[in-house]
Formats: sequence, C-alpha cells, structure tokens
Amino acid sequence: MVKSLRWERDTLYLLDQTALPHQERLLACTTAAEVVQAIKDLRVRGAPALGAAAAYGLVLGAREIAATDLEVFLGRLRETAGQLAASRPTAVNLTWALTRMLRAAERAGSVEQARAALLAEAEAIAADDVRANRAIGEFGAAMLRPGEGILTYCNTGALATVDYGTAFGIIRTAHERGLRPRLFACETRPVLQGARLTAWEAVRLGIDVTVITDNAAGALMRRGLVQRVIVGADRIAANGDVANKIGTYTLAVLARAHEIPFIVAAPLSTVDPDAADGDAIPIEERPPEEVTHLAGIRLVPEGVAAMNPAFDITPHHLVTAIVTDAGVATPPYAGTLGRLRAAAVGG
Repeated sequence: MVKSLRWERDTLYLLDQTALPHQERLLACTTAAEVVQAIKDLRVRGAPALGAAAAYGLVLGAREIAATDLEVFLGRLRETAGQLAASRPTAVNLTWALTRMLRAAERAGSVEQARAALLAEAEAIAADDVRANRAIGEFGAAMLRPGEGILTYCNTGALATVDYGTAFGIIRTAHERGLRPRLFACETRPVLQGARLTAWEAVRLGIDVTVITDNAAGALMRRGLVQRVIVGADRIAANGDVANKIGTYTLAVLARAHEIPFIVAAPLSTVDPDAADGDAIPIEERPPEEVTHLAGIRLVPEGVAAMNPAFDITPHHLVTAIVTDAGVATPPYAGTLGRLRAAAVGG
C-alpha cells in the first residue's frame, strides 16, 4: 500500500487523496501553512492521519520561527499549533498530537533542542499509530466469523492513518487470516471516500468489495447480506458517544433495527475524556459546494441552500463495542473506556 504520508529530507509528503482513485499524486509540504491547507482541502484526512500530519506540520512551523529565545520560540510555536488545530475541529487526534508535541518542546533547554525534540516526537506519534492500528486489527478480527458480510463507511484504512487502518484494519487482518470477509463499502456522500478510497484500498489488497449507495444499506441488511457494521471515529466521548462521518448515526439506527452488531474501531487517542458526551463534541460544517456540486458540476438549482455537517453523533446505546489498541470496550463505556485508558497510561 502507498502510505498516506511520509517525512523525507525536511519535507512532509502527503498522498493527495482528492486525486484518488485516478491518480497517485504526492503533495510536498514545506511550511505549516501548506499542511493546514492540505488538511482543510481533505488532501489528507482520517483522524489518526490528521494527528500525524499536524505533528509534522508543527515540525515545519518550528523551522520557520527565527527566534533564538526559548520562551519567545515556544509562544510562536503555540500560535502555529493553534492554527493547525483549527483546521478541522472535530478530530480530537489533531489536538491530542499537538498537545503531545508542545509538551516535548517545552521540556527542551534550548530552541535547537526543542526543534530536535519536535521531530523525534512526530516520528514517535507516527510509529505509535502503526502499532495501534495493528493491535486494533488483531482485537477486532478475533470477533469475526468466516465469510461475514461487513458494512463499512467512509475510509478507515491506510489512507486514514499512518499505515494499516482502524475499522478497515480489522477487515484487513481478517482477510490476511483467511476469514474471507465480504466488504460492502458505502459510497459516503458528499465526497465519496468509501467509493473512491476504501474500494481503492480493498482492490489493491485483494479483498472482496462491493460499493453501494449510502441509502442502500438498510435494504442489504433486510436481505441478510450484512452480519456486522464496522466504522471508525473522529472523536469518542467519555460515555461512549461517537462522532464520525455524517451518516454513521443512520447506519447505527438501521443496525439496531435489524439486530446487527455495530462496532466502532479507533485508537485510545481518539477517546476524549474531557467530552462528557456527544453534545460536547464540536461538529465541523464544511462548504456547501461539496453538496451542491460534483466534480465542479452544479447538481442543484441556483439559489438553493445546502447544509453540510461533516460529522454526526452516534449515541453510545447504539454501539455494540468499541475496539481500541488496548482492548475491546463494551457497555457501560464510561467504565470500560476509563479502565482501558488507565491501564494504557499505567503500562
């Protein structure tokens, strides 16, 4: 698989996901502002990948700061971190990674030491993500049976992470184990991450994949073609409420109506202990043109308004289990997620 991002010779290279599946195009970022714009434009996306991209973006930002006084340097570094964090407000991995980066810089004794610490921390964040995804795949695949029809949403594979994937990583591990999962990928309107990206990854890995329109999900469930729904998350509240790509809530309701397990997969870094429930999670509103236009062609009449929330909240009572890199959380999530987090910190 082509990786979503890589750091090489003082440059952050991003696989431009807006060009897929037709073109594999690398975007070279040499400034923090370029990383901010790439995040806003969805050239890099997926909560774990956003965290790593923001970390490397802060490395680039640190190299643009001319200050030699450490306190002045740190002040300007925090400003750059704020700009990166604001690029997409729902994905908590952005702020998680940036907080981790700032703490590393604050422990340094000089500006040069801080710059070195920032690069080391960004590389650690990227490596940690790969390890976390592999663990999620192992924990999640253990829950599956051979030949299951699995419905997934948006893109949660290697493109949404540093490598391997979260929800898609479970499917990938199951495939590698010979469980022969049958993947149904919802197209995921409005920018079609499922049709463009998840299908692209599945084909490259030899996974049986069928793309469906988002509104076909219920019909497939009724026909008995879906045995499990597995999705990712951009932020998980302390009580288990899940913020994920808009339309996830609809799938959770459909899964409950058809008595199908609804599984969420995400690293522990996606759990926000400061968000008591889903109401505390900010929901990003994206440009209406993503709804009114497709490939630059207007789909709706002139003068018609469009709403484009990027995410919705799935209440915890609709979630069967949350698969993390530290284990599987089950209801009540306020207790099980807290224990997984405490064990991970203690370890």
